[in-house]
Amino acid sequence: MRRAVTAALVSLAVLAGSAAMAPSANAVVIDDTSFGMHVPNISTGGDPGVNYGAIRLWDSGVSWGLVQQTAKKYWWNGLDASIANANKQGASILYVLGSTPKWAAKNTKQGTYPNKGAASMPSSSKIWKDWVTSVVKRYGASIDAYQIWNEANLSTFWQGTPDEMADLTKQAYTIIRKYDPTAKVVAASSTVRLTSAFNKFFPAYLKGLKKRGWPVDVFSVHLYPAGTGTPATRAGYITTVQAALAKAGAPARPLWDTEINYGLAGPGSVPHVTIVGDDAAAYVSQTYLDDVRLGVQRAYWYYWYAPTTLLGINMIDGSAPAIGYQNTYNWLVGGDVNCSTAAVNICSINKAGVISTVAWASTGSGAFTVPAGATVQTTAAGVTTPVVAGSPVTIGSMPTWFGAAS
Repeated sequence: MRRAVTAALVSLAVLAGSAAMAPSANAVVIDDTSFGMHVPNISTGGDPGVNYGAIRLWDSGVSWGLVQQTAKKYWWNGLDASIANANKQGASILYVLGSTPKWAAKNTKQGTYPNKGAASMPSSSKIWKDWVTSVVKRYGASIDAYQIWNEANLSTFWQGTPDEMADLTKQAYTIIRKYDPTAKVVAASSTVRLTSAFNKFFPAYLKGLKKRGWPVDVFSVHLYPAGTGTPATRAGYITTVQAALAKAGAPARPLWDTEINYGLAGPGSVPHVTIVGDDAAAYVSQTYLDDVRLGVQRAYWYYWYAPTTLLGINMIDGSAPAIGYQNTYNWLVGGDVNCSTAAVNICSINKAGVISTVAWASTGSGAFTVPAGATVQTTAAGVTTPVVAGSPVTIGSMPTWFGAAS
């Protein structure tokens, strides 16, 4: 379902390019597509118990190798159902075009997920072009955006060169522009926490894109911190990505974080960390607040599904992280939001003239004065208490909303 994004929200794009490296001082209107989600069982009607505006179809059983099983045999059922259900839920769809089917791989020994050869360059450009053409012509306006590849800086997902990935990007861009000119082309994602892999791939990929005239509408990264990392770690990664874009001379384009969670084991010996309760609510809330503060237009939470030991934060119905997600969505979406960075970060929200404020500390804690007009405070975890305007309070890592009681 083609979704319109407000012009004000698009102004976040300047933060991803070389023109601006500091957070914007101008308010932006926050659209619900800023709140993205992965729903692995979307094909069978999986429906998150929170509001969300965008879905990324990855790890949903609908990758290229699972859809196009041979050169002439397509199994569209799963992708048809996924798109129909996402459209029914009103979600803007981002579909990941890679990875390579075994039959189409130049080297079937490169990659094993979700099939052998998945990390290989396709054996011919015609195979890739035919695939992209088939998808775009079939789904048209049902898909809003196409991402070229998942985590192309990791050998698990890509073992071709950065320039080859740039070539696939240009080929897909040309086809998408021909058959669906308003769809967004999203660059292959790069994971930032593996510094050496990021530094080896991302600048070279940007160089390849520049050589081909920047054939993308959106830059994308995965901002998972190390297992022991925090939202403050992620915020540092955003700065790293923006610096790389500026160094490459990248044009102003939106920046999306197309996969995010916390506590995943690694890199190396860094342990897995389980994050629950208030900490989980705070981490999720900070993630989406930091996006507005630092210029990331959209983030896709990974994921809404049955709990797993892979992830540090498991988001399911009634869980603390789900509450943190929903409260932050309620605070931000539909508001003109202006954020500032300090010992206590502040986002001022204007909804039809009704002003509220969210405050949180990225590290430690700090002093804050209850804003004029505020009569209650509500934490991301959902705890509401009365306050008196002008009173001093201490703010820590738990994002807290201040406003008038409804």
